[in-house]
Amino acid sequence: MSIQSKDVEYVAKLARLNLTDQEREKFTEQLNAILQYAEKLNELDTDGVEPTTHVLRLSNVMREDVVQESLSQEKVFRNAPEEEDGQFKVPAVLE
Repeated sequence: MSIQSKDVEYVAKLARLNLTDQEREKFTEQLNAILQYAEKLNELDTDGVEPTTHVLRLSNVMREDVVQESLSQEKVFRNAPEEEDGQFKVPAVLE
């Protein structure tokens, strides 16, 4: 499998990125190098290797859920640019 310049352009369009011809070629080469490495990994003999979701054996690393005093509204809104009726006021994002 290989990536073509048109594939990079398509993904850039989806991400709303404007790429120069030089950037498009550079990313095409880099992505193809990544895919070539992944193909190399497919050559490994993985028979007898147990599937894992993580390379290290992990147990629950979450801290205990301890009730703590929360911040007052005054402290919360201290650095907010705008506040209205106890809520953060932000610019509308709908067109």
